[in-house]
Amino acid sequence: MKKRLSKQLWFQLLAIIVALELIAIAINFFYAPIEVAAGGATGIAILLDATFGISRALTVLVINIFMIIIAAIFLNRRTVRNIIFGSFMLPLLLFITPSFKLVEDPVLAVIIGGAVFATGVAILYRFEASSGGTTVPPMILKKYWRINPAKSLLAIDLIVTAFNLLVAGTNAFFLAAFSLVITSLVMRYIETGLDLKHQVTIMSNDKLPEIRTMLLNEAHSLTVFNVQGGYTDNNREMLMVMVDNSSYAHLLRLIHDIDETAFIVTTNVTEVHGGTFGI
Repeated sequence: MKKRLSKQLWFQLLAIIVALELIAIAINFFYAPIEVAAGGATGIAILLDATFGISRALTVLVINIFMIIIAAIFLNRRTVRNIIFGSFMLPLLLFITPSFKLVEDPVLAVIIGGAVFATGVAILYRFEASSGGTTVPPMILKKYWRINPAKSLLAIDLIVTAFNLLVAGTNAFFLAAFSLVITSLVMRYIETGLDLKHQVTIMSNDKLPEIRTMLLNEAHSLTVFNVQGGYTDNNREMLMVMVDNSSYAHLLRLIHDIDETAFIVTTNVTEVHGGTFGI
């Protein structure tokens, strides 16, 4: 049986490298030129670069090596294996990716940088990979003290963000805090919004067979439920189909062409795997 594309090793490695490069672009093109540190090992690297002129790639490499050692002591081998590739690849990409100010407006830079950074991190999460760095301590806190990793990672990012006050002033601090918000929103949208589908349930008093035939002719994945009316207590059938945004309005029109009084309930579904959907 042929593996799905997303399950093939070469594709996973390529996707992880692309994700890490997006993070490198966000740092070198948008955050570092305006000296805004929005958390994480890359944020520490930006602060040290702005203050002492230490190479950002070197700082991230040192932090990541230290975190790999900590992970090897406190976490399992699988976790170490998942973070080790990104821990070495990200500093390399930071080093070879040119660094310059792509946009002059700091607010615009933070918005674009946050979106690019979030896209990279979301891709890493999709493939259960990591860029290492400050993502390791939350894993340890979760394992031994059951502390929510999202909350502990946010706390670490906020601590790093607070150092903007000492290095670049209040403007950099508020820009970094704003960047955390942008990153969080974009990640949430990518994780739950890009694969948005509509689950449509249909009931009709006397036209359901015609609607069912139409759905099959339209090649929709169709499920038939046996249901019971709460008011009439009658047994009847209900149809359920899954469609994407582009097909939804067309589906409603076809149903109403057959039965204008059909009872239709639509629910938004963030992701669908298997069947005719998913990869």
